[in-house]
Amino acid sequence: MTLRALILAAALALPTAAAAQDDQTLADIRQELSILFVELQTLKRELSTTGTPSVNLAGTGALERIDAMEAELRRLTARAEELEFRIDSVVSDGTNRIGDLEFRLCELEPDCDIAALGDTPSLGGVEVAPGPAPAPTTPPSGGAELAIGEQADFDRAKEALDSGSFRAAADLFAAFTEAYKGGPLTGQAHFWRGEALTALGETADAARAYLESFSGAPDGPKAPEALLKLGLALGTLGQQADACITLGEVSNRYPTSTAAIEAVNARAQLGCA
Repeated sequence: MTLRALILAAALALPTAAAAQDDQTLADIRQELSILFVELQTLKRELSTTGTPSVNLAGTGALERIDAMEAELRRLTARAEELEFRIDSVVSDGTNRIGDLEFRLCELEPDCDIAALGDTPSLGGVEVAPGPAPAPTTPPSGGAELAIGEQADFDRAKEALDSGSFRAAADLFAAFTEAYKGGPLTGQAHFWRGEALTALGETADAARAYLESFSGAPDGPKAPEALLKLGLALGTLGQQADACITLGEVSNRYPTSTAAIEAVNARAQLGCA
């Protein structure tokens, strides 16, 4: 496997995958900590007495329970800190690798200014609750609030794309992603910009748009298709090793999606091992 392929493989190993390997999530640990803390405080209140301690307070009952819970609290606290450190490390490393891929895609574009790339947003961006993909022009569920004019601007760009005005659509979606960075529709906007650029034959730019869509919202409604289209674009650009790895990740991350089936077929056409 080439160094480039290894870099992309590592870039696609996102924090969600790393965290899933642990027996307990941070949420589970924090819940246990809360429960133990409440129990500990309850026992301490029971032991707060002005009278003579009972036999159980000599170390055979409640005190032993307190000692055990304090030990468990220390263990869970250490575990939570370890998990947070690991997740932060994976996010940082993944962000750096996504930035490397953006840099290499920029090198393939004749008009791309590497100096203007800027910093890569933290991997994962705004978290979007997973679930059935909503219609492209409807706000995502889960209570995410849209900025004033955000839905109208998105619909305007989508209408341009649907009417075949690909250049206008690409420009409108580009303006949208700048105006509403981190918004609930931004991941979809990057994806549809990629579609407009693909129709214009600007494959390298399209690949970057698909990458922005996926890396910014890996659990978003367009994430499986964005990763698929990124793999297809890399194949068109002659980056077969990267394309094969990317297409393989579609099936690994989204095994029940339609995009996963298309990715399997695309890998076969590319002759991926």
